[in-house]
Amino acid sequence: MSFLVFFLGLVYNLYNFFKRAQKDKVLYGYFSLKHTLRSYLFWLLPFGSYSMRQRPLFTAISYVFHVGLLLTPLFFLGHIEMWKESWGISWWALPNIVSDFLTVLTIICGVILLLRRFLVKDVKYLSTPIDYALLALVILVFLTGFLARYQLVFTYQVIAGLHILSGEMMLVLIPFTKLSHIFYFWLIRAYTASEFGAVRRSKDY
Repeated sequence: MSFLVFFLGLVYNLYNFFKRAQKDKVLYGYFSLKHTLRSYLFWLLPFGSYSMRQRPLFTAISYVFHVGLLLTPLFFLGHIEMWKESWGISWWALPNIVSDFLTVLTIICGVILLLRRFLVKDVKYLSTPIDYALLALVILVFLTGFLARYQLVFTYQVIAGLHILSGEMMLVLIPFTKLSHIFYFWLIRAYTASEFGAVRRSKDY
């Protein structure tokens, strides 16, 4: 059910996005694939953009956090085995030691980013209660997953149940919260890169 809400929410949001974009008389007129792809490259590379180079420590922490957040759930062997049992499909998996390493790094980086929201004045001013809650939820998903894998603190049934519940909650919230930037990143970068590159003749990175 959570996957269904996730996909339907995503399709609904993308439909609304492109429907609103059609009303913009300029957007499609100056869209530039060249500037879009160049922007993707520089924003995906570590320290590829000017703003990343201005805050190297934050960039490194944020980069590791996002890499772990994307790769670990998709390529964790335990998740892939469940897909194979349920749907008969499977794909390449990370070695368990790499998954564990990425999980621990993601938790550590997530805690640092959460503390940053509490401790850095400018970031705290811009943060809403939802921002704190979403980041805490992401950390909880990874923490309970790690504890379930090694059956630590609670019984396996309890900690695995918490992991599944928090994971499904995150999945359902992705299309309707700031977590949706996983998908909107590509659209916003395309828009910004086209405007800066094709209209202003400058770089957006």
